[in-house]
Amino acid sequence: PFEGVAWTPRPPQGPPQGCFACIAKPPALRQASPVLSPSSAVYLMESKSCKGDSLRSAVPCKHSVEKKTMTNPTTVIEIYPDTTEVNDYYLWSIFNFVYLNFCCLGFIALAYSLKVRDKKLLNDLNGAVEDAKTARLFNITSSALATFCIILIFIFLRYPLTDY
Repeated sequence: PFEGVAWTPRPPQGPPQGCFACIAKPPALRQASPVLSPSSAVYLMESKSCKGDSLRSAVPCKHSVEKKTMTNPTTVIEIYPDTTEVNDYYLWSIFNFVYLNFCCLGFIALAYSLKVRDKKLLNDLNGAVEDAKTARLFNITSSALATFCIILIFIFLRYPLTDY
């Protein structure tokens, strides 16, 4: 499909002239002559897609004059992690503390739940996650042991040891 097409090498290209705002813009295009030879059409077609080619004029950048007088203001945006996704298990800890406080495990779970809430307010996401895992562990342990003891009490009430 490209029979007879002559590819011409690109002209040597130096470092881009001007500031980033000027370099990022597409290069100015030359006015095409009405009659183009095949080699010049290929050259123009190749040059249109390059940002740093020789079609850009060597005029100094208009932004370079402004750089001397313009100060660079700095905007600081503080992004805090989303701490609403960290579960503190507070209600479960209160329930375990009031009703199922087996060997004070419900109290320990409540203490860790309060630590999670404090660390969420301080935006310490890693510490809040670790304390939430500990609070969940103590809640599970307290609930499981207290439930096991309640089931044992009901079994011994139904079947006293004097029958054996």
